[in-house]
Amino acid sequence: MTECKSKSHRKSTPRRRRRADRRPPIPCDDANATYLDFPVLGSRQVIAAFDGGDISSDGGSLLLRKAEGLTAIIQQFAACFTDYRDPELIEHPLEDLIAQRIYGLALGYEDLNDHDDLRHDPLLATVVGKTDPTGQSRRRKRDKGKALAGKSTLNRLELTPVGADEDSRYKKIACNTRAVDDVFVELFLQAYSVPPDRIVLDVDATDDPIHGHQLGRFFNGYYKHYCFLPLYIFCGDHLLCARLRPSDIDASAGALKQLQRIVARIRQVWPQVKMIVEQSEQARVGYETTKQPTRVFAELRYETRDSWSRERRVVAKAEHLEKGANPRFVVTSLDLEQHPAKDLYEDDYCGRGEMENRIKEQQLHLFADRTSTKTMRANQIRLFFSSIAYTLLEALRRLGLAGTSMAQAQCQTIRLRLLKIGALVQVTVRKVWVRLASSCPSADIFREAFANLDKLRPVVLRC
Repeated sequence: MTECKSKSHRKSTPRRRRRADRRPPIPCDDANATYLDFPVLGSRQVIAAFDGGDISSDGGSLLLRKAEGLTAIIQQFAACFTDYRDPELIEHPLEDLIAQRIYGLALGYEDLNDHDDLRHDPLLATVVGKTDPTGQSRRRKRDKGKALAGKSTLNRLELTPVGADEDSRYKKIACNTRAVDDVFVELFLQAYSVPPDRIVLDVDATDDPIHGHQLGRFFNGYYKHYCFLPLYIFCGDHLLCARLRPSDIDASAGALKQLQRIVARIRQVWPQVKMIVEQSEQARVGYETTKQPTRVFAELRYETRDSWSRERRVVAKAEHLEKGANPRFVVTSLDLEQHPAKDLYEDDYCGRGEMENRIKEQQLHLFADRTSTKTMRANQIRLFFSSIAYTLLEALRRLGLAGTSMAQAQCQTIRLRLLKIGALVQVTVRKVWVRLASSCPSADIFREAFANLDKLRPVVLRC
């Protein structure tokens, strides 16, 4: 470590000295600054210090703000909350709190504790919409320099119980979960300027491992661990439903109710659209054939004793690979003439594998598995936040990255290449300057994404 002293304290430099002692002067504005002296690079010193000013690692978050301005995703989600706090006593409006949490998830900050450090970031404050990004106008002295909310304020979004009102003591931000369910469908409808001819609704359940004693904790025999069993419904890349459920139920439990709600709303707006619903079902039975990988399709009619209302068409695929049997049974209401067994399986059914990739994106990249709070309701709200963060990133991919080399990129790739960009932030009276890293390898794609977003018009919200 090298201590940098003011010029008045430096000893005079002798005219002649040994070559090994010839070091360039250290630029120093702070007489008490401490520099970190790293191994020499050739004839140059390598010196580091935390004195570069307000530098953020999330320079690309400006694209998220641009996408939000076009889609109003966070705005519509925030409308599902009711804030019973006294407006005269708060500094962080409801929409700012929700925006801060969602942008944090999109940028990779999965835990509320992260926001105790992020609240100092003037760039995140700019993206959230704070008119004072540096936080110098905060009321209390201890809060000056912290433009954003801390974890103790943000956790009220998820921990407020049912029935909270203005008389509640601390947690007064109530979430209308039914309204949130409807928001996902509305966002899907708003994504199309012209109704499609045909849509496919993919229904699936997955495991959400848990490691505490949360409400709804059960051991699932199929996944062989304690978990929740959330239900997802996608249409392509669009998320239509994310419902947290205990794992002591059938994988399809509640799917019909959610589908009826979604289909009814879509029919109101798009009465002529053709809808196909696909749900994954598989049977574990042995199938032996030749030693070469083979695939055989068959048709059959099947009816359960009481869980099905009628007999249904089943397409059976018998396949044997080097690792063993790989059978599948697809239950469908599509007719045989227009959808023969092989085409139905390979074109329609196998295409739904993309839906499973979207679930992985949300759980692994946007932290939908962080369901560690005590109550089922709080964990459901956490799942909603993760889902909205995914929806925002999907909007950026669909609107901003169309026609670029990252048009099909996953959320994690978008975050690492476009959002995690070093930036120097300088706040003046009239402007917020964000100086992005000159050596950013994705600068051209960033410019393309900005140009694509800049030529679009904001969505017109329905009253």
